[in-house]
Amino acid sequence: MLKNVAKRIPNETRIEDGFYVLLYSNDSKDNELYLRDVTTDFIQFHFCVKGSGAFSFNKGNYQLPISESKALLLYNPQLDLPIELQLAPDSWLVSILLPLKKFHSFFSEEANYITFLTQENRQQKYYQESVITPSMAIALNQLLQFNLHPTIKPLYFKAKTYELLSLYFNKPLEGDVAQCPFLANEDNVSKIKLAKKIMISRMAEPPSLQALADEVALPINRLKEGFKQIYGDSVYSFLLAYKMEVAREYLASGKFNVNEVGLKVGYSTASHFIAAFKKRFGTTPKKYLNSLPIN
Repeated sequence: MLKNVAKRIPNETRIEDGFYVLLYSNDSKDNELYLRDVTTDFIQFHFCVKGSGAFSFNKGNYQLPISESKALLLYNPQLDLPIELQLAPDSWLVSILLPLKKFHSFFSEEANYITFLTQENRQQKYYQESVITPSMAIALNQLLQFNLHPTIKPLYFKAKTYELLSLYFNKPLEGDVAQCPFLANEDNVSKIKLAKKIMISRMAEPPSLQALADEVALPINRLKEGFKQIYGDSVYSFLLAYKMEVAREYLASGKFNVNEVGLKVGYSTASHFIAAFKKRFGTTPKKYLNSLPIN
């Protein structure tokens, strides 16, 4: 993407409180830069209908491209993800910004189907790229080419946005083996859940990936792929996040010192534990202890 681009704001429509649809239409011959603040409360859906673009994060140090007929789902409860989108010439894109609480209400009876809504994943960052289906493309183009009376726009956009989200999360009656061969097999899902339990129960001395795969009777590649699909993270990244949360709870209890907590969650040296804790929470265990209210 070119560096010298015109700055723009997207065409934004409010569906409900905290629920927005953003339309981007770059029909020019130059790249255009779109900016919008987005806090940690929001789940972001981005649909590239035509052309291509790239999202920049961390002051431009990281870029996430999006191409025609592709969709991105982004969620990070730990870090604001403001929209900084460079859109290529002759490109159209639609974004939906939705608060997690509102989104969760859509699936309250099927929260386990949307993997990042499960209790253990609600504080995990989540990223997913998928393909825009033909039925989704119709709804997206109807949003981009709205030409009804302006008084109808809020109702029309609300209906089309709900339709689009329904199509995005549509679960086939039969498992789509070509798209996700792992999750189509309930036995495999049970084995992955068992693998998670094993890692948690032995977090101080976790098995290797191969040993874990052997114990749950899965090929190692299916273990890694399936764990990522269900829990939104790799096996050891998930375990590290879990260990740090447990360590924080141990420290907050006031029953253990830093060295004892490090040993409990599997660190043989205090320096390694301190480094891992600081990387996760941005502070050392000692400073965290000092920040706690005195009982």
